[in-house]
Amino acid sequence: MSEKKGHFKIMVQEKEHTLVLASGNKGKAREFEQMLEPLGYKIVLQKDLGVIEPEETGRSFIENALIKARAASDQTGLMALADDSGLCVDALNGAPGVLSARFSGVHGDDQANNDLLLEKLKDVREGERGARYCCALCLVRYKDDPMPLCVTGTWSGSIGFSPRGKGGFGYDPLFMVTGRNCTAAELPSQLKNLISHRAVALKRLVSELSPA
Repeated sequence: MSEKKGHFKIMVQEKEHTLVLASGNKGKAREFEQMLEPLGYKIVLQKDLGVIEPEETGRSFIENALIKARAASDQTGLMALADDSGLCVDALNGAPGVLSARFSGVHGDDQANNDLLLEKLKDVREGERGARYCCALCLVRYKDDPMPLCVTGTWSGSIGFSPRGKGGFGYDPLFMVTGRNCTAAELPSQLKNLISHRAVALKRLVSELSPA
């Protein structure tokens, strides 16, 4: 880890670097900007550069994040950062995992995904419904970077028996947060952004990039 940290620190201290974010989510971009611009990175969204999204063929979050980061760097010639995240449920042997966004067969259909999750857990009793949100972030200097910087973050919880809350997205209405009597969808967005899996991973990334 120390070699990776020094590798990227030396690079960023030389000048400001444009960093393409392998995402089209403006809210996510603002979150990354707030954390990374003070370190000398200028964030641009890949959709603004015409990047064609690759097929996510990895079996892990890190593999998929790296696929996306390398594709964005390859098509733009810039440094690239990508994240991949999802929900892992213990009783389902880690599913939906990397298929979280398309669990029901249709990408991004939150309602269908949540309905299918509840169906698969209908016979699983309370106390055996443990789950965690997972996030992997991968940063590459160029498409074939042999030493990408990859960090992860997790957020522990369990799956409820019915949806609660109107906030968030994905499986948030079913994700009961450990230590809090609420779902992720019931948390204030400001608090969620401080304790979520993506927040944990981003803090670790910033720590790796920050001067000693």
